[in-house]
Amino acid sequence: MKTAVKALVAAAGLMLALGAQAADPKAGEALTKSSGCVACHQMDKKVVGPGFKEIAAKYKNDKSAEANLIKKVKAGGKGVWGDMAMPPNAHVKDDDIKSMVQWILSLK
Repeated sequence: MKTAVKALVAAAGLMLALGAQAADPKAGEALTKSSGCVACHQMDKKVVGPGFKEIAAKYKNDKSAEANLIKKVKAGGKGVWGDMAMPPNAHVKDDDIKSMVQWILSLK
């Protein structure tokens, strides 16, 4: 029992030392709603932009997806999903955008 506890404490310490963060899925979902993302995106269907699950599926095997999508949400973009441009979201905090992107990419 002591060995298991020590292993858990060591693992937790390592995660903190490396700066590992696990996104709170509920926080990411809540932020997409409070930041206005749902005006153009829904869970399972295209509204103006693609559904969140469609985004997750498209980038499922892309190791650079998180970083690229964070940049795209912040700066805006056009052309990947059609002619309609996504406006920049410079008013949203970087950490909030990261949480939202992590939540979207976690969807199945």
